[in-house]
Amino acid sequence: MASRNKCLALGFLAFLWAELCTEGKEEEEQTCRLLGKFDLNGYVDAKNHSLVIGGLFPIHSRTIPANESILEPVSAKCEGFNFRGFRWMKTMIHTIKEINERKDILPNITLGYQIFDTCFTISKSVEAALVFLTGQEENKPNFRNSTGAFLAGIIGAGGSSLSVAASRILGLYYLPQVGYASTCSILSDKYQFPSYLRTIASDKIQSEAMVRLIQHFGWVWIGTIAADDDYGKYGVKLFKENMENANLCIAFSEIIPKVYSYEKMQRAVDAIKTSTARVIVLYASDIDLSPFALEMVYHNITDRTWIASEAWITSALIAKPEYFPYFGGSIGFAIPRTDIPGLKEFLYDVHPSKDPNDVLTIEFWQTAFNCTWPNSNVPYNSDHRVNMTGKEDRLHAMSDTFCTGEEKLEDLKNTYLDVSQLRITNNVKQAVYSMAYALDSLSTCEEGRGPYVPGNTCAYIPDFEPWQLMYYLKTLKFTTHDGRRIEIDENGDVTGYYDILNWQLDDNGNIAFVKVGEYVFTNSMFELVITKNTTIFWNTESSESPHSVCADVCPPGTRRGIRQGEPICCFDCIPCADGYVSQEPGQRKCKQCGEDYLTNAQKSECVLKEVEFLAYDEPLGFTLVILSIFGALAVTAVTVVYVVYRHTPLVNANDRELSFLIQVSLIITLLSSMFFIGKPSDWSCMARHVTLALGFSLCLSCILGKTISLFLAYRISQSKTRLTSMHPVYRKIVVLISVLVETGVCAAYLVLEPPRVYKNMEAQNTKIILECNEGSIEFLCSVFGIDIFLALLCSLTTSVARQLPDNYYEGKCITFGMLVFFMVWICFVPVYLNTKGTFKVAVEIFAILASSYDLLGCIFAPKCFIILLRPKRNTSEIVGERISTLDKGIQLTASSVSSEINNTVASTVLDE
Repeated sequence: MASRNKCLALGFLAFLWAELCTEGKEEEEQTCRLLGKFDLNGYVDAKNHSLVIGGLFPIHSRTIPANESILEPVSAKCEGFNFRGFRWMKTMIHTIKEINERKDILPNITLGYQIFDTCFTISKSVEAALVFLTGQEENKPNFRNSTGAFLAGIIGAGGSSLSVAASRILGLYYLPQVGYASTCSILSDKYQFPSYLRTIASDKIQSEAMVRLIQHFGWVWIGTIAADDDYGKYGVKLFKENMENANLCIAFSEIIPKVYSYEKMQRAVDAIKTSTARVIVLYASDIDLSPFALEMVYHNITDRTWIASEAWITSALIAKPEYFPYFGGSIGFAIPRTDIPGLKEFLYDVHPSKDPNDVLTIEFWQTAFNCTWPNSNVPYNSDHRVNMTGKEDRLHAMSDTFCTGEEKLEDLKNTYLDVSQLRITNNVKQAVYSMAYALDSLSTCEEGRGPYVPGNTCAYIPDFEPWQLMYYLKTLKFTTHDGRRIEIDENGDVTGYYDILNWQLDDNGNIAFVKVGEYVFTNSMFELVITKNTTIFWNTESSESPHSVCADVCPPGTRRGIRQGEPICCFDCIPCADGYVSQEPGQRKCKQCGEDYLTNAQKSECVLKEVEFLAYDEPLGFTLVILSIFGALAVTAVTVVYVVYRHTPLVNANDRELSFLIQVSLIITLLSSMFFIGKPSDWSCMARHVTLALGFSLCLSCILGKTISLFLAYRISQSKTRLTSMHPVYRKIVVLISVLVETGVCAAYLVLEPPRVYKNMEAQNTKIILECNEGSIEFLCSVFGIDIFLALLCSLTTSVARQLPDNYYEGKCITFGMLVFFMVWICFVPVYLNTKGTFKVAVEIFAILASSYDLLGCIFAPKCFIILLRPKRNTSEIVGERISTLDKGIQLTASSVSSEINNTVASTVLDE
């Protein structure tokens, strides 16, 4: 039906403005006449005025649906008297009268007005625009002069869709149009609407303000309801774009039909009921919103917070106490309020008796006082809309009570007389003043200094062209009566601020618009300010800010997992993987901890890993330190014994100096284990293996010197020819060469690829095991390979010399010591490779201590036993003297080897 009505309206416009041309004789001129007239109501005052300013106001809220039985297009009549629109219209008249009385604006020039009722419909707006251009009383169109005075521009049209429709026609002629309530962003497009300007901010600003308000309160899941017109559609479109840029989500988006449709309305109601969104943006005018408000009441939909656009936040049509349970707590943006001096008195100066032909005033009076004006057939309170049951109401109410004319406006409480919330009303005033200031600038132009080229010419009132006035409107700047600065930019928009209002109940049970903040928008600043000392009323069960989310914010320790095919605000909370944390709620990704950190149980923080190393204060470390020190003290004690008894035969036997060097090397190896305990550092890593290798090298090379001597002694004892013994100097040369080679390899090791501290995190994920990275395995094998080579030589030579008769069995003791030495280090390798953490270091220390104690015990313990406990055996007769082989009580020592070969005794002294 709506489509059919649109087609009829368009057809009616074409039919109405078609020209009927009749051809007479060839010499006769063709004549044209209008085939019909528009049914428009309004006010005209053009007589004795220099210029006329047009006005478009929604004095009615709708048109009566066309009779489907009539096939020809008919100009529709209007119904639903709009007190708010009537006040806006009266404000324009009041402002024009105020300007005419001023001497500083347009002196010697008076303004008239031509005002039409748009009935809040596009068709009536188009009809009014056409009448503004050509009139409808003449046989020939008279452009901009149908009232007898030139039309300077238009104020209006009171709604975005109405302004768009009117501006598409007026813009063809570049006729200035200044809007006061149309906020649709498309009107900023000067390519489509070159002559449109406004004294109200664009919806581009309001949509950004809404998103900032939503972000301020932490809402992320928002529903939208929009009127099915340019205002609603473009407003929600911008709002969605800003929501997407802010990573917020739209739960649903529905429309309120302009012509009541049960299916469309029910779809919107169902979306609100079923959605988890508790915050809903309403982009609609108060007139379009009225049927929707009834639906909310009918379905008892509460516990919702509505974000209101400027078009209805202060509308008395919606702000009724009976609607408060459903719309209470609404928060939205409003044009700043102000007081207009003299307007209240002017509004009260209205009465039907002043002009019997003033049908709008008569209808106002009848509607306000619910009576019928005598001798008038002006209807009021008629309603032909389709109700919620889907049936059409055709009411034409005429009260049985006649108006007396004595009714008092002071007794009324309606929107028309309410001057406490003058917001859009003030925009009407500023729109009229914008036109007046532009005309004033045009009228004061000095020839030769004008803005028009060529010649810097000026335009003159009243026969200027519309585009000439547009020049001054586009560069307009002025200060309003309340101190606000109006500056119109190149897009015809203004800057300023919004009041943020919250619906609350006052002490009388009426709805109060409480200011809770501001949104300031200038060319360089956009700022949302919520007043701290003001309490916001929330229409929720908890009386707290609503919780409007698709999914709750993921707590720390989890990340948001996208649900396939759903908005980004709908997600699952997935725990962070091991080694990853999320410290803030709602993170999309988990952050990886550093290599020195691990996650806590909640995976919300990176915790420094426990650093593990064999410390001195641990029981195991302390025990190994004690063993190391005890071993060093034991060696020192042996050294003291050797020093004290240095002149005894047993100490001097088989090279005393080598024995002292072995003792020094054992102290080095025992104390080198201290480098393996404590927190590793680069210097300790370099010192531990090098010191150990040098200590063993010195020890084993000295033992090799001894075993070579024993080996030669054995060969002498077994040889039939006379052999000479090894000179002591040669033994020391062997030691020196071995130590120098080991030192050279160690030096190259430390210079080229030295060991470094290594953080082992592979053994245990929860700990950092501080170890020493050996650097070059090749160098390490070379360093200890020399020691292994020396140990093998010692084992080979001493295994042969063990058969020498010996009072204290030195050859056998060394053989046994080397056997234990190899067993310790052979067992060490698999145990070391299969051990982790601090025990790995402990195994290495244990091997060092065991091998050191082994050599200490096997080489020096027997001698110390004889020196200290069997001193009688530490004599020259036993150690180094030739004796009879028949004396079986005393055997030959390693220092005095006796062999009976062919009844002769061979005696060899090895410690020469």
